[in-house]
Amino acid sequence: MLSLHEQREPAMIRRSSAKPLGEVQSLAVVVGSPLKSGSPIVSGFMPVKVLLSNNYEIPYFNSQTKKGYQRKPHDARVNQLANDLRKDRVDLPTAVLLNVRDKESRNWVKDGVFDLRHLKGPSSAGSIFYVVDGQHRVLGLQKLFTENPEGWQDFLLPFICMLGASEDEEMRQFHIVNSTAKSVRTDLALQLLRKRADRENGVIEGLQERGREWELQGQILIERLAAESPIWNQRIRMANMDKADTTIPSASMVASLKSLLQSPFFGNTKPDDQLKILEAYWSGIRDVLRPVFDKPTDYALQKGVGVMVMHSLLPHIIEVVRNSGGSVVDADWFSRILRQPLEQLEGDDGEGNPVSGPTFWAAAPLGAAGSYSSSAGRRVLAAKIRQALPTFEIE
Repeated sequence: MLSLHEQREPAMIRRSSAKPLGEVQSLAVVVGSPLKSGSPIVSGFMPVKVLLSNNYEIPYFNSQTKKGYQRKPHDARVNQLANDLRKDRVDLPTAVLLNVRDKESRNWVKDGVFDLRHLKGPSSAGSIFYVVDGQHRVLGLQKLFTENPEGWQDFLLPFICMLGASEDEEMRQFHIVNSTAKSVRTDLALQLLRKRADRENGVIEGLQERGREWELQGQILIERLAAESPIWNQRIRMANMDKADTTIPSASMVASLKSLLQSPFFGNTKPDDQLKILEAYWSGIRDVLRPVFDKPTDYALQKGVGVMVMHSLLPHIIEVVRNSGGSVVDADWFSRILRQPLEQLEGDDGEGNPVSGPTFWAAAPLGAAGSYSSSAGRRVLAAKIRQALPTFEIE
């Protein structure tokens, strides 16, 4: 058995198993409309031992020979899928796309039955299955099948198989599938994650194993802010919402909370109290920069650059408040600590003139905040504000 990345040929991964096909000699299939090239298509379900015990190849692109067309697999995706299947967290309802290059394979299907006895194994390269799309699903199942053949050999894998298509046709179909498919927008994905966590067992455990539970925590927080906060109501753009007077997409708002949710104090605070801290923090900022909040769409503070910077500072500011004996749910403490740093924050507007206070956050070209919109710029801006914060000493 070859390991995950061992290759018998430079542009190909080949799989085989000593376990025989056994009693599975045919599959019931549905014959679909042929491709424009004339290659027939069949679909159905196969026990994974049909694929994994009788050889398959994944034609990876080789930059030297220019043969093949597939991307190399991502081990993390393979391992994660195998782990989720092992723990019965996910299903595999979508079909993998296969091809048998042997032209004679067109004659292997009669009366809705796919005769598998013609598969000839690795000695006859055209008479095996080529994985055109779905390699991570196949490799995840291969991992489980290798660990426990008896437990996984009868797992039913949905498939669509081209019969007698050439490698060029495979490449064409691979390109169409992978260049036209559009992933789910992050904002919608996070809202779906929240709904799944409410309804399905194992979702939270899976996120914890991958160190991504902060995504769910962040989504819960921003949904509550959007619904309950006077400052953030109608400002966070949830999935499929019109832009209107919103200032920041929900996915960006969640991303801005990552370091905060992973910080020791805030991350271990109850959700209700986390919400109180955020509301007090932004209320304190509003007390200092009131004009910005009166017309939020005209300023950058409640947009990506401002939110990312201010949330990155909050773990440090929380410690300043606590060290000063203050309450982290009291807006007055935040405004007291932030007044001087925010009022005196300076930069140059679009014409090179110095601006400060609320005008610093005005949208370009009137303000200066827009020049800090890159990730490096946000780090610089956060550092400027942090340097102006009060310091404290250990007694």
